[in-house]
Amino acid sequence: MSEEFITLTFPDGSNRKYHKDITGLEVAESISQGLARNALSITVNGSILDLDQPVTHDGKITINTWESDDGQYTFWHSSAHLMAEAVQELYPEAKFGIGPPIENGFYYDIDFGDQPFGLDQLDKVEQKMIELARQKSRFQKKTVSKAEALSHYQEKDNEYKIDLINELEEGTITFYQQGTFIDLCRGPHVPDTSVIKAVKLTKLAGAYWRGDVKSKQLTRIYGISFPKQKLLDEYLHQVEEAKKRDHKKLGRELGIYMIDNMVGPGLPLWLPNGTQLRRTLEHFLRDEQKHRGYQEVITPHIANLNLYKTSGHYPYYKDSQYNPMEVDDDEYMLKPMNCPHHHRIYSNELRSYRDLPVRLAEFGTVYRYEQSGELNGLSRVRGFTQDDAHIYCTHDQLKDEIKNVIDLTQFVFKTFGMPVDIRLSFRDDNEEKYGGDMEYWERAQKEIQEVADELKLDYKIVEGEASFYGPKIDFIIRDAIGRKWQLGTVQVDYVMPERFDLTYIGSDNDRHRPVIIHRAPFGSMERFVSILIEHFAGDFPLWLAPLQAKVLPISAEFNSYAEECTDLLKSAGLRVETDTRSEKIGAKIRDAENSKIPYMIIMGEREREQNTVSVRRHKRGDIGSYPFKKFLNKMKEEADNRELPPLSI
Repeated sequence: MSEEFITLTFPDGSNRKYHKDITGLEVAESISQGLARNALSITVNGSILDLDQPVTHDGKITINTWESDDGQYTFWHSSAHLMAEAVQELYPEAKFGIGPPIENGFYYDIDFGDQPFGLDQLDKVEQKMIELARQKSRFQKKTVSKAEALSHYQEKDNEYKIDLINELEEGTITFYQQGTFIDLCRGPHVPDTSVIKAVKLTKLAGAYWRGDVKSKQLTRIYGISFPKQKLLDEYLHQVEEAKKRDHKKLGRELGIYMIDNMVGPGLPLWLPNGTQLRRTLEHFLRDEQKHRGYQEVITPHIANLNLYKTSGHYPYYKDSQYNPMEVDDDEYMLKPMNCPHHHRIYSNELRSYRDLPVRLAEFGTVYRYEQSGELNGLSRVRGFTQDDAHIYCTHDQLKDEIKNVIDLTQFVFKTFGMPVDIRLSFRDDNEEKYGGDMEYWERAQKEIQEVADELKLDYKIVEGEASFYGPKIDFIIRDAIGRKWQLGTVQVDYVMPERFDLTYIGSDNDRHRPVIIHRAPFGSMERFVSILIEHFAGDFPLWLAPLQAKVLPISAEFNSYAEECTDLLKSAGLRVETDTRSEKIGAKIRDAENSKIPYMIIMGEREREQNTVSVRRHKRGDIGSYPFKKFLNKMKEEADNRELPPLSI
């Protein structure tokens, strides 16, 4: 009988033939021994698998190391099991709920019963984890019957695992064991525990089982782990740096925004400095959109509930929306999304194919009900403004319009010095999560991927992350200290034109459906500003700074000259104030430094006589004396060019 072969395609596009049932480790060894030593798992056709799992079909394969998201997912999943083993060793009566990897690390929900467990116990668990990791225990997978699985956890009196198993189908249940710890788990895991070299358990929290407040509250232990101690040290440094950059702290100190209980949690009030910052961002995007053919619209903050029932937002996102209100014997709701309003604007008049594409843009405020425990400064709020736009185009125009939107989004993030990773978010097999015809979904996903390939974008495909009405391109930016944030998005939508009966008259004089592109580079102004504050640590580039310069006369004698210079700078479009307080010049400089004002302009006898200015730059100190006109032009050029100062950590 002839041997069967499969063809595997690697991330660089190259293909290799292997015998069927080759393992991921063997594939890695066929490339290099170094890769095999560093391999943690493999990803085949979007699914992450153990290294020893056989590959049975043709497909795309990636060997996952620590440097990849899938590799870190595997590493942190295994670390959660290692933590559970350590807890089991120290607290044999503990019962385990779920222990997944998360964006940065992992957690495990644990029922400690009557045993007290607090922060002072975390060091003991950490030490036990490292001790167990050094035993080099293999992660071994075993498929069990439903009866066996239930019997195992009935013996352990673990109602949480029994609850999970009751929802599983026969033939799909697997256990993993490392050392003495056995867990219900579908994987994947690293080959053995020895790759886990450094661990930090970061915090404790309460967590109701399955989020049900009527159920028992478990102890959630959060942690993070690394394959090298150096990486943990760097992470802990990043955490400390993040505390210094916390937008809640800096937002208060710099007068950006406030949250007031009389107004309501999650409803930020923009203070003068924050309003100036936000308006600068809006003007920046407005000007760019106008240049690219967008038309701006304004829509109301509430609408008839039927609008959101038609769009599907009400049934799909009902739990995150405010309750409808009764108005004139009808039901209205606070606007959760801008797009249905834009669809009605599009349908207000009969469109010809010659009118397309129609690009409607709005800085539209929307409202979502977030749980009070999830609110977080500006980054998680209940009322926020999206830089929304919807493009209505023909099928022939779709690819070019997607390319234009990608270009705009990349231009925006480049302006702020933020590197971008790109993710294509497609649907999975859960049909209940999505609306529309499968044929349209397949077409939209194909077109998005073709555009990404034509633009030679470096992207990854993630299934299950699509919107309910269409696939999307997500832009994940990295800030100055390496954290990742999902911001801009581009979504292709074949569903809403059907729901709202949107049409245009084609060249054949028949009615056709347009395709809709949803896009929002900033995402929401609130969240984007929170990220900018932390990215720049409040030291905004000159063009963004709410106050760009402060003129500091060294005594009241020079106030008049200082005011004259301030007026000239303001006339040039710069945001400048004069500090005429009767404070010493050192105190004025210190206050301006603490307020992170980019330029401090010192005025004294010499400056008045010579019509010059002595200039200090925030964090850099004295940068010299300039003729006034020359310095004005220097500031104007720096602001107009949107220059970025070096980012220091």
